[in-house]
Amino acid sequence: MNVVPQLAPMQQDTDVLNYLSGFGNQFETEALPGALPIGRNSPQRCAYGLYAEQLSGSPFTAPRKTNERSWLYRIRPTVANWGRFEKAHIGLWRTAPCAEVEMVPAPLRWDPIPIPEKRLSFVEGVHTITTAGDAGTQAGMGAHVYLVTRSMVDEYFYNADGELLFVPQQGALRLATEFGLIDIAPGEIAVIPRGVKMRVELLDGPARGYLCENYGGALTLPERGPIGANCLANPRDFLTPVAAYEDRDGPAQLYVKWGGTLWRAEIGHSPLDVVAWHGNYAPYKYDMRRYSPVGPVLFDHADPSIFTVLTSQSETLGTANIDFVIFPDRWLVAENTFRPPWYHMNVMSEFMGLIYGVYDAKPGGGFSPGGMSLHNTMLPHGPDVTAFEGASRAELKPHKLEGTLAFMFETRFPQRVTAYAAGIEQLQRDYAAYGTHLARHFDPSRREW
Repeated sequence: MNVVPQLAPMQQDTDVLNYLSGFGNQFETEALPGALPIGRNSPQRCAYGLYAEQLSGSPFTAPRKTNERSWLYRIRPTVANWGRFEKAHIGLWRTAPCAEVEMVPAPLRWDPIPIPEKRLSFVEGVHTITTAGDAGTQAGMGAHVYLVTRSMVDEYFYNADGELLFVPQQGALRLATEFGLIDIAPGEIAVIPRGVKMRVELLDGPARGYLCENYGGALTLPERGPIGANCLANPRDFLTPVAAYEDRDGPAQLYVKWGGTLWRAEIGHSPLDVVAWHGNYAPYKYDMRRYSPVGPVLFDHADPSIFTVLTSQSETLGTANIDFVIFPDRWLVAENTFRPPWYHMNVMSEFMGLIYGVYDAKPGGGFSPGGMSLHNTMLPHGPDVTAFEGASRAELKPHKLEGTLAFMFETRFPQRVTAYAAGIEQLQRDYAAYGTHLARHFDPSRREW
């Protein structure tokens, strides 16, 4: 058993990391000695006068390797927070299915959305760019940008529609959750499972980042297949928080996103009052700079699936509900090969963002950190003319891409653009024409060019 002080930093625990690998293992943490019961989950009387509450992230009868639940030992059960809810303004947050506008079938790209001057909490600052699938059937996703200019104070939130994957791009956040504290900065990610209460605070000024709302099966580590036991995202690098409770009475607000609607209730205390917990359903963080990429060491350009950090599986084997894919620093060594991503059309739809640096398939400008692009289902895309001409004529020595970090939220569903995303000035209206700048090189009389 791990006995830890109140408000302790993140812990690294092999058991929870095995859970992420799909082995269903458990782990435990307590902020007061003896707060965790021994040998039973729900004793007649919990230590310190606590309540036992189970948070289930899967059906009770799910197979052991996918069965997700944690036992929380808290000052008050969640039902004690249940005041009179009223509908709250959800702002620019949208939930699938969402068909506000029709867009011409073409690649889309946006410049970074500026952080506004007005005060926005996390709940107020979510701006939906695309939605896919149907949250009511627990399939698909939403791709959002968050713009946060103030910390939540005596305000708490949980999402019943899906789990949240935070990808910071500017500014650090503190996610104060029922399970403990998670601090994340650009280069890191955090996952907050559905139903987990939290408060989002700023650590070093206004923040901007990307947010994937996963309506489907929980994100987990992908199978490595022929890669074997090592590389990609290593389980030991995932961190989960230690118990850190708040025993604070006073006016507070609880926001709940349920069925695409935001609800608010006045409560009289902090709901982040979990003194101890154990299980395998918990928030976690990961430093993407620890990702160990693999790639071709002789010829050809491998599929982007080799860069998958996390995946949300669907009922169709090998077809993900969501893949979270990153493109970090790495060596390019393939010979007689066009090294950037190839031109292609894909049954999956790709929402892409850039955290820092330059993306190697778009060196010609227009794709800046904080920006994003959408290459939807069966729409053509690939390198710009600068990338094509440069890579076609480059001397193929070993070359290291450095100081770059891009990512994709990839889903099997077409992504629908929101009215907000279709109308903002950051939408690059001429982006779809980038392919027209590619020159014709075909000459049947000359094999080499």
